[in-house]
Amino acid sequence: MSGIDLDVGSGEVVALLGANGAGKTSTLRAVSGLLRPAAGSVLLGDRRLDLLPPHEVVAAGVAHVPEGRRVFARMTVRENLELGAYTDRAGAGTALRQVLDLLPLLADRQEQTAGTLSGGEQQLLALGRALMSGPQVLLLDEPSTGLAPQAVQAVLDVLAGVAAAGTAVLLVEQDVEAALGLASWAYVLETGRVVTQGPPGQVRADPALAEAYLGG
Repeated sequence: MSGIDLDVGSGEVVALLGANGAGKTSTLRAVSGLLRPAAGSVLLGDRRLDLLPPHEVVAAGVAHVPEGRRVFARMTVRENLELGAYTDRAGAGTALRQVLDLLPLLADRQEQTAGTLSGGEQQLLALGRALMSGPQVLLLDEPSTGLAPQAVQAVLDVLAGVAAAGTAVLLVEQDVEAALGLASWAYVLETGRVVTQGPPGQVRADPALAEAYLGG
């Protein structure tokens, strides 16, 4: 990655687009502390995050939902959710009620083992687990992968509600139209650099978007 400079404001959904290998996942990992950038900085407000270990980044207010959901299949839905509140055990009960209000499908399946959920339900569980920490910033990597259109829409609807409540959302998504339909701003990466950015309509019409996915 080189020269990636992006901003995500409170209550805003920002899409990060580009072909496989463009640097999207690496960017999310740099923000969440899983990858230490060789240069530059990651700021949450005035606080610098790139020098912190991942668990302190979470405690500072950043939650990361990686590609592939990665729920704990043999644990119940409730147990998976409770793991998301490990940085604030005292507030876990309140966080659980808030997440279950946001995701009522999970409220009805708290004792079901996560591995028996559908792909869409597991994605909602992974999202709910991230929200248990009460993040200021939510990072999502390819949440629509392998999901039916109805499940994709359910995830997008939840993300819209999360942003409306004031959380900043940085979304990596291969489904360009889904991402641009939700985002207020988008960045397009190609080989680790930003090649264009702007509001969805502008980015959709920019030849750089097609070039980033299809080549010149």
